[in-house]
Amino acid sequence: MDDRTASSHLPLLEPGTLWPKAVAQTECALACGALQPIPTESVLIEQAGIPFLVRILANIARKETAKRQEQVKGENFNPFLPYDRDLFVADLSATHVCLLNKYNVVDYHLLVITRDFVEQETLLTQADFAALWVCLAEIDGLGFYNSGKNAGASQRHKHLQLVPLPLTAAEVKIPIEPALAESLWQGDIGHSSRLPFQHAWTKLDWQPTLSAEAAADLTLSAYYQLLNQLELYDAVNGNLTGAYNLLITRQWMLMVPRSQEKFESIPVNSLGFAGTLFLRDAKQLDQLRAIRPLTLLQNVAKAIP
Repeated sequence: MDDRTASSHLPLLEPGTLWPKAVAQTECALACGALQPIPTESVLIEQAGIPFLVRILANIARKETAKRQEQVKGENFNPFLPYDRDLFVADLSATHVCLLNKYNVVDYHLLVITRDFVEQETLLTQADFAALWVCLAEIDGLGFYNSGKNAGASQRHKHLQLVPLPLTAAEVKIPIEPALAESLWQGDIGHSSRLPFQHAWTKLDWQPTLSAEAAADLTLSAYYQLLNQLELYDAVNGNLTGAYNLLITRQWMLMVPRSQEKFESIPVNSLGFAGTLFLRDAKQLDQLRAIRPLTLLQNVAKAIP
C-alpha cells in the first residue's frame, strides 16, 4: 500500500489522558534518574521584528558524555530499540509510541517514535502524522521533524518531536510567527519576505472534532504540497531530494530546506526556524550576536534562487 494513503490504525490512548501521563511520568523519570534535564539561561535577541529566544546550556557535558558512550557502542546503536521504559509515556497507535526526551531543555518535551526501526531520512507518512495529531489534539504544542543529520537529527530512528506552547513568555507563542504574518501567497503556499532563505508554509484547518486520522490526511496532503513547492520530492522515484526541517502547529505548517547542519560551529535544528536557538556556552552567544540569528539560519538553509 502507498505510504501516502496507508492507515495508521486507531489511537490506543484514551482521550484527555496524554498530558496527565506526561506529567506523572516526568515526576517518576526525574526521581529514578532516567530523565536528565539540561538547565539553561535564556536571552532574547530581536532581529527583523522576530524575538529570537536563545538558550545557553548550563551543562552540556552530560549529553556529550552520553553521546560518546553511544558512539563506543557502534554507529548502529539505537536508544529507541529497546526504549527506556522509564521514559515511556503512552501508546499512540499500532505503529508509534510516545516517550519523554531524555536530555530535555524544554519541560515535557515529547518524542513520537516508530515502534519498528525506520530511517529518519525517509518521507513522513499518514501513520506518522496520525500519531503526532493524537498528541497535538491533547497538547497545544509545536511539533517538529529534523529529516536527517543535515537538518539537525541526532538519531537515525524515525521520530517526530513535540514541545508545549508557548515557547516564550513574550506576547507571541512562537517567535517566528510575526514573520509569517507578513507573507505573500501563491494559492495555499505562503512565503515571508522577512525570512532570507528558502521556505514555504501553509495554514492547517484543524478542528477539535477532527479525528487523528482525518487530521493526518489533511496534513499529509499539505506536506506533499510543501515538498513539491520546494523541489524536495522526486515524484518519479518517490523519494526525497534533500534535507529539511518541518514545524507543525494546530494552525500551520512550515518547511525549510537545509544545506548544512551548522554554521560557525553553531548547530541548528527545526526549533531554530521557530525562533529558538540553543548554544553551548557564552562564547557561542558572542558569535551569534556578531553573526545575527537570521544570518545563521540563512547559512544553514538553502539560498533563495
